[in-house]
Amino acid sequence: MPDFPIKNGPIKLAMLGMTEGNGHPYSWSIIINGRYDAEALAQCPYPAIRDYIAKQPASTLGIEQAEVTHVWTDEPTDGELVASVAKIANVVPNAEDVIGHVDAVLVATDKGEEHVARCRPFIEAGLPVFVDKPLCNNRADLATFSEWADRGKPFISSSAMRFAKEFVPYHHATHELGKLQYVNFTMAKNWETYGIHALEAVYPIVGPGFISVQNTGTSERNIVHLRHRDGVDINLVNIYDLAGGAGMMTLAGTHSGVQLRMADSYGAFKAQLLSFVDYLRSGNPPVPWAETHELMQLVIAGIESRDQGGKVIYLKDLE
Repeated sequence: MPDFPIKNGPIKLAMLGMTEGNGHPYSWSIIINGRYDAEALAQCPYPAIRDYIAKQPASTLGIEQAEVTHVWTDEPTDGELVASVAKIANVVPNAEDVIGHVDAVLVATDKGEEHVARCRPFIEAGLPVFVDKPLCNNRADLATFSEWADRGKPFISSSAMRFAKEFVPYHHATHELGKLQYVNFTMAKNWETYGIHALEAVYPIVGPGFISVQNTGTSERNIVHLRHRDGVDINLVNIYDLAGGAGMMTLAGTHSGVQLRMADSYGAFKAQLLSFVDYLRSGNPPVPWAETHELMQLVIAGIESRDQGGKVIYLKDLE
């Protein structure tokens, strides 16, 4: 059983943190609360969020009996605007102030090196935590999260790419392609933050069992080769300004192949947030810890390989 009380009724959530370039506190709060102030949304500094939220029929917004009731951001003015946009009742001066007032928290920041410190107060308080991707990006922090997982502490982390409707039909279901031989996925931005998008898009398709990681690129052009125990070769590419190729996947097998592209960010985000609410209601994590652990090893191996001039990093050496 989970180390937190199952919620059968209304769920109060806190949205915590904001890092430069990441507008999830805006979009996630709107998706959960099912409401927004159009004039305030016009002031949101993320055009993509303004665009895809405005396009959604009102009936698609909201998660039943779940509400973001509290918000805190690193810069107080950001929190005030998020609250105005998503009609959140409480803006708190300190993140820890939500303890005792909510049922769970969402750490909506994407700097993996900060997540242990950001999560610790809530882990220690026994509150369930959803952590934005990536959970972490170094061995020491992975060891800390592993220790918390071993103690049954309730936290989960995922990328929305896992829930993209374009990729879900191929999760553990590539038989129509014959024996899967090759996978390619292209992504924009950096490996440290966005490599997990590429990894988590591919992982549910090929499953666990990665052998090695080699990153022969640079900090702005990460070219990553992964080997899998099933004989699949996987190339993941994170080029900083590759906006035209973000979210594109090739699956090739002995009989046929398919090319896919994620196009519905809103749908993926909503499915991801629904998975967290379902976790609070059932106690069953949408992503087993063993998978999250292996994914974080892959993130870390990609960094270490690049920093060591393209050295092949074996996952067995990260244990």
